[in-house]
Amino acid sequence: MARRPVFISETKGSNFVRVMPVDFTWYAGMAKSRKQMSVRSLHEATHKLLPSVRLLEVSRMSEDILGQQLSAFNLTFHTKNRRREIAVECAFQASKAFENGGPYLDLLDANPVDAKRDERLQRSGILTGFEFFGQRWALEPQTAFYDWIYINALHLRPKLAQEAMAYDVFTDIAFNPAKSINCQASAVALYVSLRRRDVIEEALGSRENYLEMVHGAKIASASQREEPQGSLF
Repeated sequence: MARRPVFISETKGSNFVRVMPVDFTWYAGMAKSRKQMSVRSLHEATHKLLPSVRLLEVSRMSEDILGQQLSAFNLTFHTKNRRREIAVECAFQASKAFENGGPYLDLLDANPVDAKRDERLQRSGILTGFEFFGQRWALEPQTAFYDWIYINALHLRPKLAQEAMAYDVFTDIAFNPAKSINCQASAVALYVSLRRRDVIEEALGSRENYLEMVHGAKIASASQREEPQGSLF
């Protein structure tokens, strides 16, 4: 048995995403077929708790093409100043700033798998924050930076975004909260919640709007305000 979180888009209340741990049968093994068996088991267990919800696995292991396309390794975007497509995963890894190095901007053009596994990310000391095309992000609130990149990228893909709106609960079989903080399934759930509440445009209007709306946080330090005028996306 294993326990993993599922991410539920909420249409009311102060929380946009509800995280619910679910116990299910885990199928060990590295083969994609084994991981998909675990996904099916997780979804079956979730449906016993939430019978009427529509579930989507968001990862390269998904049996649904939409779930694969929504993987941070496959979802791409471009900024206003950079027309070449960037994978969300590459943007996240390339933005990491450490006490002894980074950000490593060459990772913007790397294969997403290679970007995540780049040795420099492991040998540059303590992670101190993120720098994204002139924007500086602190480590807190947790997940704020990752989710910001992801929901902006998804909003730039209207067809994918609209298809995601058909689902209520999102999973990522590879995500283990004991080992990781950021989760693509949680980011999709956040996007769907913002859309259903009709506040997505306000949230994406500025970083300040987003942080205050989603995290109840305000940018306090002068260094964090040093950013280009207008949206990067």
